[in-house]
Parts: sequence; C-alpha cells; structure tokens
Amino acid sequence: MPRMRLRLFADYHQLVLTDEAVERSLGDAWTEQTLSDRIAVVGETCGIGTEVNVDVDVVVHVAAEPPALDVAPFDHVVEAALRVPSGRLMVMGCTDYGPDAARTDVPPGWVRIRVQKHNLARAVEADVDSAESEETMERIRIDLWPAPYAPVEVLKRWGGPWS
Repeated sequence: MPRMRLRLFADYHQLVLTDEAVERSLGDAWTEQTLSDRIAVVGETCGIGTEVNVDVDVVVHVAAEPPALDVAPFDHVVEAALRVPSGRLMVMGCTDYGPDAARTDVPPGWVRIRVQKHNLARAVEADVDSAESEETMERIRIDLWPAPYAPVEVLKRWGGPWS
C-alpha cells in the first residue's frame, strides 16, 4: 500500500486534494455544513478543513480496498467521494504551487477518501504555535481506495470551533 508523509501549510484552514489534470476552485464550496463536516468537494477537487492555520502533519495511504474502520483513536472522521480521472492526485496546502505539490497514484475514476483527524484540542489550544511541537501538531490521516460515488458521511464529529 503506497504511503506518503507530508508536513503541509494549512493556509486558510484547509488542505486540497485534486486531480492532477483538472484543478478546480473550492470558492463557494465552503458552507456552514461543509465547514462543520470539515470537507468540501467540487468536481475533481476536495478541500479538507483544518483546525489550525499553520503546518499540519499529513499521512496519505492508498489501498486497493477500504481499510479497517476504527474511529476511536481519532477526533473527527469523515468520508467523501472524489473523481480522479487522470489517476494522479495532488496533495497540497490551499495556497501551494500546483507544479510543486506532492503527488500519488490512485486508481483512475472514483475514489473514497477517509479523513481521520486527531490531536485537535491540543492544536487549537496552541493555535499558531501548534506546529512548533509534535505534541501540539494537528495530525491528519487520509485513506484512499477505489469505490463508486457515495455522499459525504461524517463517521465521528469533533465539536470544536468550526462545528
């Protein structure tokens, strides 16, 4: 299973996953509901809402089938569908430069994204200093696997400031 570990700047409280060939703006996708869910999808682009506006720790796993689901270790878990026709997914902060973004291969077509976030209360408490320490950094695990389209589903909701 391919795995990628990144430290990304979550400018404007968001990260972006997008098909390498079809970048779209999330513009009006952030609504009261998508902010609460901490995920917004427009076409071939997905925004992941973060609690902090600094660096976050991100681990991306690509699998052939859904990984086991265990929400217990996480503060917030949400799933969404994303179409990736090119089979190349860019993973980046929302203001990162696309050509320099990290990329991973995924099966072309629809993929399911499971975003699992933890250490949120400590990150929010540390605010702009959260990226200064492993103990206070917001951590995000993203699992991806091929799956037909299905709507967004919040599997565990964190009651933090964006809820």
